[in-house]
Formats: sequence, C-alpha cells, structure tokens
Amino acid sequence: MDAATRLDMHAAQDILHRLIHNIEQVILGKRTTIEQTVVALLCEGHVLIEDVPGVGKTMLARALACSLGCTFKRIQFTPDMLPSDVTGVSIFYQQTSEFRFREGPIFAHIVLADEINRASPKTQSSLLECMEERQVTVDGQTYPLPRPFLVLATQNPLEHEGVYPLPESQLDRFLLRLHVGYPERTWEKAMIQRQKYGHPIETIGAVVSQEELMQLQAFVRDVHVEDPVYDYLLEIVGRTRQDEQVYVGASPRGSLALAAAARAWATLRGRDYVLPDDVKAMAVPVLAHRMLIKPEARLGGLSAEQIVQDILHSVRVP
Repeated sequence: MDAATRLDMHAAQDILHRLIHNIEQVILGKRTTIEQTVVALLCEGHVLIEDVPGVGKTMLARALACSLGCTFKRIQFTPDMLPSDVTGVSIFYQQTSEFRFREGPIFAHIVLADEINRASPKTQSSLLECMEERQVTVDGQTYPLPRPFLVLATQNPLEHEGVYPLPESQLDRFLLRLHVGYPERTWEKAMIQRQKYGHPIETIGAVVSQEELMQLQAFVRDVHVEDPVYDYLLEIVGRTRQDEQVYVGASPRGSLALAAAARAWATLRGRDYVLPDDVKAMAVPVLAHRMLIKPEARLGGLSAEQIVQDILHSVRVP
C-alpha cells in the first residue's frame, strides 16, 4: 500500500467509530468485548468466544460481519462433519474428464465457526492450515484464502456430552479468547424493549469497506513500540513459562500476538504508539488460553486468567 492511500489518525478513528457504533446497535452494554473483537480484526487474528448459551456470542460475530463490506459465511459444526465440509472437495466432471475444486465455506473474509467444539478432532484439524497460513491444501493442490480473513469461533464451556475440547495447537492459533458475560440489568431491559418487534441485526448494514479495513490493518502495523515496552511484554510472557503452577506457558506465537494486540488497542485509544497499559489491557485475552495449568492448581480453583493477572501485578511497569 503506497503512502497516498495510508490513513492518518483522524481517519482511522472515524472508521473505528463507525464500526463500533454499528455493532453496538446489536450488542448492548458490551463495549470492551466489542473493542477486543475489533482488535483481532485489526491484527488479522482469530477470535474464540467462549460463554454460556444466549449471551450473544453468535450475534456479536454476525454484527461484525454485517458491518463490513466483506463476504461472510457461517459453518454450524456438528459431530458428523467432515474436513471437506469445511475446506471443499475436488469433484470429477465426466464431460471434461477432469477434477475441479469446489470451494468450501471457509472461503470467505469472515467465517463464523459456530459451536466449534462439537466437531471431531479430525475436522477441527482442517482449520489449522486455514487459520495460520491463510490457505487450503486439497489433493496436493494449494488454494489461497481471501484477504482479509478472520475466523470467529464460538463454544459453550458448560457442555460435556457430544463435544471435543480444542487441542492446544488450535487454541494457540486464536489471537484472543473472549467472554461475553451476562448484561447488566439496565442493558438487558433495553434489549428486551428494542427486540419487541424484531431483532436489530436485521436492520444494520455495512459501514466499513474492505479497502478501509485493509488500510486500518496497515495503520496498526505502523504503530510504534519502544524497546522498554517490548521488554515489559517479554517479561510477562516469560513469567507464564516460569510459574510453578503452569505446565506449559505462552509460546512465541503468544508474544507476537500480544505485541500486535497492544498496537491495535493503542489505535483504539487514539494513539500511534504503545504504552505498558495497552499490553496490560490485552494480556489476559491473548495469553490465558495459551497456558496449560497443572492439575493440582486447576483442582484448587486457580485459572489461567488469575495467573496472568497475578503476573501483571508482579512485573514492574517501565
């Protein structure tokens, strides 16, 4: 992208305001969750939204997709789904005596992977190449996925029957793991009143073009990070690997993800440089799902989120 098409901070803030305001027409009282989802979009990362049924996981994904001038497809994961149902399949045409590739639903800019943990490990593994390398390989032939490309996956953590836990390698490919949570009473009342005659998802349209989105992503990559902030970030990640209650800490992919998320969060705050507060704001959603907690700590009620919070309190801020 040449310099003439690059955004300045004012233009970036205008686009972000339009996007977030549009999503807030559907998801009420969840500004932080919406902003975190937008962070993943700006970083070209993927999001795992994990929460109980009915709190708006799918609606958040749909509202984001509707707000963008991009293609959108939804995949409803089920136990009998095959990898080819996601990636596509080569079909033999008798008229031409040749195989042709028929694209699966993964070929879209925004893909909603609904109830992803209902699919078998074999089907879940078909997403690994898609999410990391932005491509699909079928029968030895590689097909690039469209850009931008974002997977928004949802899962219910309370279900135990008929679900398959996501493997660590797949969890590591999600930039963020988010929790929507129950709305406050005031917002829940407003939601009930607004949905009396219809759902607002049916009325919102695209407010950000594909070109504007790609310009935003380029803007975020140029956000400045000083060396002391990098050192602060690496100290946090390093302590996830040293903690006695952690079996496996965050990987180098986690360090890259935290740096990218901090740059995007700084952009949302109207800055073209990163502060330690930006790293702290994104540390839990970026790092917690990349850590394996020892069984004895987990049985004691300790969570990865709590360990990351403890680390943030113990690391000196530059």
